[in-house]
Amino acid sequence: MGTLIKSPLSKLPFSIITISICAFAFIGLLYTERISFLSSSTIFTLSPCAERALATSKDKIADSNDVNYLADDRFEFDPNECSITSGKWRFNSSIEPLYTDTSCPYLDRQVSCVKNGRPDSDYHHWEWQPDDCYLPRFDPKVALEKIRGKRLMFVGDSLQRGQWQSFVCLVEFIIPTDQKSMRRGRVHSTFKAKEYNATIEFYWAPFLVESNSDLKIVGDPKQRILRVDSVTKHAKHWLGVDILVFNTYVWWMSGLKIKSLWGSFANGEDGSEELDASVSYRIGLKTWANWVDTTINTKKTRVFFTTMSPTHQRSADWNNKGGMKCYNETKPVMKKRHWGTGSDKRIMKVVADVVGKMKVPVSLINITQLSEYRIDAHASVYTETGGKLLTDEQKADPLRNADCIHWCLPGVPDTWNQIFFAHL
Repeated sequence: MGTLIKSPLSKLPFSIITISICAFAFIGLLYTERISFLSSSTIFTLSPCAERALATSKDKIADSNDVNYLADDRFEFDPNECSITSGKWRFNSSIEPLYTDTSCPYLDRQVSCVKNGRPDSDYHHWEWQPDDCYLPRFDPKVALEKIRGKRLMFVGDSLQRGQWQSFVCLVEFIIPTDQKSMRRGRVHSTFKAKEYNATIEFYWAPFLVESNSDLKIVGDPKQRILRVDSVTKHAKHWLGVDILVFNTYVWWMSGLKIKSLWGSFANGEDGSEELDASVSYRIGLKTWANWVDTTINTKKTRVFFTTMSPTHQRSADWNNKGGMKCYNETKPVMKKRHWGTGSDKRIMKVVADVVGKMKVPVSLINITQLSEYRIDAHASVYTETGGKLLTDEQKADPLRNADCIHWCLPGVPDTWNQIFFAHL
C-alpha cells in the first residue's frame, strides 16, 4: 500500500490556522466593506473570530430559538456588528403572531385589518432574516424584565403609535388582568405593568418640534406652521423617562414647502418662512438633538431613533403599473435593495448627519429598507377614516381611499420591535 504524504499544514496548531483565517478575513474587509448609514444601522466592526465560534457551541444549540446553528453560519445579533438592513423576508407558515387584533384590546381600529375584513393572512408569516446574523425571537417575559422598574416611552406620529401598540400587545397577554391598566389620552397614553413597576407610554409629537398641529390636527398641510427651534412644550413630558424611542418623518412629506418659524418674530405666525422639507427637517432635528445632548443623563436614560417608515403610494415603484397603490398586494417585493419613491434619501442623510454628531449616543432602529419590501402589509382599504370604517363604496375606490402609510397589526411593526428588543 502507498504511504500517505502529510501536508505541512497538518502540523500547525489549530489556533494558528484559525488566527490566519481571521487575519485574511479582516484584511479582505478593509478593502471591500463600504460603510454607510443607508446600508447599516450602526458603524460596522469586526468581532473576534472566537465570538463567531461561540455561535456554534452546544449551549447555543440548546437555546437556539429554532435556528439550526450547525447549518447556519450567521451569528447572534450585535448592533455594532450586524447590518440589519441587508437581508430578506422569508415565508414561514409555522410562525404565528403573539397576538391578534381580536385578542389584544389595545389596538386602534385603524390598524385592526383582520377585524375590519381583510381576508388574507399570509402577511403574518413573513420573518425578516438578516444576511449576517439572526434576530432573537421577541420574548415577552424577557422584554418585561428588561423594563422592570422603568418608563419606556415612544415619541412621534401615528406610525410611532403603531410601534407602541405593537409593543404593548407583544407583552400584555402574559400579565394578569388585575396587574395591568391602560390610560388613553389625546397626547399622552400610558400602559402600566404593575407587577413589573413599568410603564409603556406614547407621546404624540408628529414633528418632535412644536407646531400648530400638535393638539388639533390641521388637515391642510399648507396651513401647518412649525416652530423648528423649540421642543420645550413637548420635552417637559420626556424628562425622567428611562428609555426614549423617537421618530418623525411622514408628516414632513406633504410634497409642499413647510412654513417654519424660529427665533422671535414680532408678527408671530405671519413671520414664518417656507422651506424645503429637508431643510426644515434638518433644523427641527438639530433642535431635538440639542435638547437630548444638553438634557439627557446617559447613566439613567437610553435614547433610540426609529428611521422613516416607507409609504407605498405608487405601484409603478415595484413594476405593477396596473396596480392601485398597495391595494391587493399579497407578497413582499423580492428585488434586492428595492427603494421606492415613498422613502426620501435626503431625510435619511439628515438623520445620519445629525445623529452622527451628537454627544449622547443614540441607537438607530433602522427599519426603512426592510419595510420598503412590505407592500403587502399596509392597512389598505381595511381601515377607518374620520372615525368610521370604510364603506363598500369607499373600498371600491382604492386609489382614493387605500391607506398605504399605516401598517396592519399584528404585522411589520412587530419586526421593528423585534429589532428594538434585540438592542435592549
